[in-house]
Amino acid sequence: MGVGRPSTYASIIQTIQSRGYVWKKGSALVPSLTAFSVVKLLKEHFSRLVDYQFTASMEEDLDGIAAGEEEAIPWLRKFYFGNGEAGLHAMVSQRLEEIDAREVNSILIGVDGDGVEIFARPGKFGPYLQQGREGKDTVSIPDDLPPDESLTVAKAEELLAAPSGDRTLGHHPGSGEPINLKIGRFGPYVQLGEIEEGSKKKPPTSSLFSTMDPATLTLEEALRLLSLPRAVGVDPTDGRPIEALNGRFGPYVRKDKDTRSIDGEEQLFTITLEEALALFAQPKKGRGRTASPPLAELGPDPATGEDIVVKDGRFGPYVTDGTTNVSLRKGQSPATMTLATAAEMLAEKRAAGPAKPRKKTTRKSAGAKKTTATKTTRKKTAAKKQAT
Repeated sequence: MGVGRPSTYASIIQTIQSRGYVWKKGSALVPSLTAFSVVKLLKEHFSRLVDYQFTASMEEDLDGIAAGEEEAIPWLRKFYFGNGEAGLHAMVSQRLEEIDAREVNSILIGVDGDGVEIFARPGKFGPYLQQGREGKDTVSIPDDLPPDESLTVAKAEELLAAPSGDRTLGHHPGSGEPINLKIGRFGPYVQLGEIEEGSKKKPPTSSLFSTMDPATLTLEEALRLLSLPRAVGVDPTDGRPIEALNGRFGPYVRKDKDTRSIDGEEQLFTITLEEALALFAQPKKGRGRTASPPLAELGPDPATGEDIVVKDGRFGPYVTDGTTNVSLRKGQSPATMTLATAAEMLAEKRAAGPAKPRKKTTRKSAGAKKTTATKTTRKKTAAKKQAT
């Protein structure tokens, strides 16, 4: 159709992804609800600007400007202010008041069994479904649900009917604010109160425990979740407060920026100050890592008296006495490793001493040789000229 240039392909694909118009599913690009709304807006109110023939003729004009056959500023002036037909300025200024933002952002999925329309809409906190144009029954659309093929009327009805959808569990006994169950991109959570329009203040929220079912969640459980983070106590050595809270990667205790994971979510309500202090006294492990048990316990090293064990490491199984580590050789198995073999391997490693650091190699020496050779050649050439 004469539209597009190979040189612009990569930048266009990058732009539509970064602006949320599409998302990748394998090697395919799936349009988001934002893309549907934008296309609907352009087709209904700016149809000429997205017409294939208009775009093709515009690119011909741009080629003419690039070739010096036409001037850029006059062409842009005609495009913006018009030339026999409305330009971009008139289109936007005249139609802004006509555009119903809510209507543009309402994508009709279909009609349910009761004859009620179901709409999908892009929202501030993610896409959602709404039953009826002004209906209060809404539910978030899962992030991995492609709106172009999987969001059918049957699927929409299923999401709206599910008890795990957004709903009010009750009201806070102290403040009287509603406590709502919501489904977010990281799973179900409870929220105290509503988000006030124009306010930057976010209402308190708390994720459900992995053992909780959104379908059977009670008001009492929600109040318990909203009581987090919980103050555990104050460290007597430095006076810093310690609190227990639930995070994206599981439950943990925090003292300023120092954190330690705890065993289970229920421990958030039971961990004592003494137990928390004991955790902070231990070295910090990487996020999500737990100490793996040895693959095999072989016994005490005849040379050092330290226990020799076989462990699984980042680069495979190895034997260690707690100080010296040796990777298993090809063909050796943790299941058949003996104390004598392991002790011999460790003794050889200790006798060899620490590994020598590798010498850094650079291209400087080669470059220096080349420079020296060039200088020598120049001197010989100059000497020959003087002799001549």
